[in-house]
Amino acid sequence: MARNRQAGCLHLIAGGTGAGKTTYAKALASREHALLLSIDDWMGRLFWPDTKATTPEDLGTWAHERAARCTAQMREALGQTLPLGLSAVADAGFTTRADRAAFSDWAAALGLPVRLHWVDVEAGTRWQRVEARNAAGGGGTGFVVTAEMFAYMEGLWEAPEAAEMAALDGIRVDASGNAVSPEKAVSGIVEGRGGFGHG
Repeated sequence: MARNRQAGCLHLIAGGTGAGKTTYAKALASREHALLLSIDDWMGRLFWPDTKATTPEDLGTWAHERAARCTAQMREALGQTLPLGLSAVADAGFTTRADRAAFSDWAAALGLPVRLHWVDVEAGTRWQRVEARNAAGGGGTGFVVTAEMFAYMEGLWEAPEAAEMAALDGIRVDASGNAVSPEKAVSGIVEGRGGFGHG
């Protein structure tokens, strides 16, 4: 019977550091009655308390290895829940196109619907949010993001391009958490108004 049930949609939440991805993901999951899987929760519970890394580069390498384990386990869980008709929101950073493709290609191979949500906030606003979060003790992330860490992540961030947005039924979200229509989202990217991923 489960095979005849319409599969749930996998929502991927992407954006630069401090964009408000988790806040948006929580609201989306509540609205869609969807399962929420947040990388901050997994990393905070399983790994961050044990880190010995001191430089942004070392921390990045250390965290990437462990985040990869988390996202692999997320896909394992999603492979069981999505076919049952339960939609899910994956809040896993998705910093690069390869990060996003690891989920979208996996879902496509299983015939599962995917939608990309790009929380598009300019870098200055994101850094202000990070500073406020730092002042509050990390805001649930479990660690403080320094200016060096922020700059390191900015160097890795790859904003979605028009083709990726079109392929993944993408929707762009502004700094207030308001969704922009897919047509405007793609137009904005083409005309260079979207994201900070390329400078």
